[in-house]
Amino acid sequence: MLEQKGVEYRYREYTKEPLSVRELGEVITMLGVDLKKVLRKNDKAYKELGLTGDEPTEALLAHMAAHPTLLQRPIGVLNGRAVVGRPVENLLQLID
Repeated sequence: MLEQKGVEYRYREYTKEPLSVRELGEVITMLGVDLKKVLRKNDKAYKELGLTGDEPTEALLAHMAAHPTLLQRPIGVLNGRAVVGRPVENLLQLID
């Protein structure tokens, strides 16, 4: 979809190149949402870690850095703004 619009992008394979705790914090800030809004509660790691979603932000960020599947995705980032690409059309908000 982005290619059709002529938008250059870099895809980051989140399982091979996960975001650091610092990067996660920056992305959450750009999204402008509570961290719990992008926490995948149906993820296998969520259950295995015994998470409730009520953990302190620092703990959740650490878990997301260690288990990147806990983070909703895709997330598009451009010029200090970010959106969750679900639905994928949300990514177009970054170029409008």
